[in-house]
Amino acid sequence: SKNLIKFKITLASDPKLHLKCNYITYNIFDISIEVPEDAPFNAAIRFIAEQFKVTPETSAIITNSGVGINPNQTAGNIFLKHGADLKLIPRDRVGSL
Repeated sequence: SKNLIKFKITLASDPKLHLKCNYITYNIFDISIEVPEDAPFNAAIRFIAEQFKVTPETSAIITNSGVGINPNQTAGNIFLKHGADLKLIPRDRVGSL
């Protein structure tokens, strides 16, 4: 069995509202997802962006301190370098924080 990594991704907009699913828990602006450590992080970001109803191709992923992350890595690499708490910024918000 593969090792799973859990990420908490926050939409860098507004935070409130709650929903629940079997494999993801989120309030509308905060999603937790478990992915295999060797999974391409791009795939996780695509899924999360779609849950937030934002365009994945025009969104950026950053750390809580505002450092941009290259998503072309495995989930394991992202976790080791940046931790589990990340933010997704829709394109219209990139550069406005």
